[in-house]
Amino acid sequence: MTERRNFLFLQGHHSRFWVELADALRAEGHGVGKVRLSGQDIVYWPRLSARSYRGPKAGWRAWIEAHMAREGVTDVLYYADRHPWNVDALAAAKALGIRAWTLEFGYLRPHWLTLEPEAMGAFSRFPKDPETIRRLGAPGGDDPLADEARYPTGFFSEAMADIGMFASTIAFWPLYPHYRLDLPYTLVTHYACWIAALLREGREERAARAVQARCAEPGADYTLFAMQLAQDYQIRASSPYDDYADMIAEILDSMARAAPASRRLIVKMHPLDSDWRGWRRKVPEMARARGLGDRVDLIRGGDLGVLIRHARSAVMANSTVGLHCLKEGVPVKTLGSAVYDIPGLTHQGTLDAFWSDPEPVDRALDADFRRALAREIQIKGSFFQKEGRRRAVAEAAERLTRRPFPDWAR
Repeated sequence: MTERRNFLFLQGHHSRFWVELADALRAEGHGVGKVRLSGQDIVYWPRLSARSYRGPKAGWRAWIEAHMAREGVTDVLYYADRHPWNVDALAAAKALGIRAWTLEFGYLRPHWLTLEPEAMGAFSRFPKDPETIRRLGAPGGDDPLADEARYPTGFFSEAMADIGMFASTIAFWPLYPHYRLDLPYTLVTHYACWIAALLREGREERAARAVQARCAEPGADYTLFAMQLAQDYQIRASSPYDDYADMIAEILDSMARAAPASRRLIVKMHPLDSDWRGWRRKVPEMARARGLGDRVDLIRGGDLGVLIRHARSAVMANSTVGLHCLKEGVPVKTLGSAVYDIPGLTHQGTLDAFWSDPEPVDRALDADFRRALAREIQIKGSFFQKEGRRRAVAEAAERLTRRPFPDWAR
């Protein structure tokens, strides 16, 4: 029989996944508790068995540490590990010697989730030493990458989760007046920009496909720039840029200074970017100011796989697109902290040198790295799709209760 553990659930993703995981853990005899911080937790944890914290943020750290100690918590789980409330919860857990886990979308997405000790991005404890990676991901034995199960999630599911998050927070605000979503825009701005983006979608997709067709022609010479969401914690907490525009400027400055004259830059917007920052206007303006107006294409849409396969190289902060590029042997330069920014995988030199002399991808190390990720911190499944949720819940429960805490995270 496995040791009985006592799990505390904090902020979760906006789906049934968290309640189903709690049920699976409870069915195995483990303790399960929940702390509510906002109306989201009422909607997505519709049970009476939960404690609420309604005080100011300043008192949260002391309260959650005392609660963990009093309840005998052994493991704390949360989504969005860099959210300010979760940062404090992690600090409290570490002070008490409690195991902490972040559950997020997978590094190996789209059909995986991440279950990682403590945090992701710049705060990830996953090893970056190539020899350790080769040991953890050595061929032979269990190969989780051989599983080709697919759990597709449509835009509608994510859109409804987004609406549910905002609506529930607003509806129950009187109960949790001190909670903030930690977003850099207002709801009016958010949805106004999304309405405009959806109205442009057909036209922008056609334009993206035209650019993509040129990229697939023989002799095409371009670097792919995979944009990320400016409000994402991958940028705000795991990159050196206070403003995402500063990173764009750095890439364009370097291109103007050091890239071959034949090189183009294909700037692909994130599919969930509503363009609240106005990138459709700003990026072309920034390119023209550097004399690059006819060499830079910004697109929203297109087939990412096609763009990756024909690219000479790719640059980004730390997007998971980088993993898809490495798998295809496309050299990658990261400008933020990425779990895959490892000697032998990504370019370790300067951005200026990257344009003409990118370091090649060690394909064997890349294969080992993927197996290491899948064995250690990835679980197959989905937050939304029913069968994918069932699969992910089962694998998460197994990892949390039957496997030792990884040595590399101790």
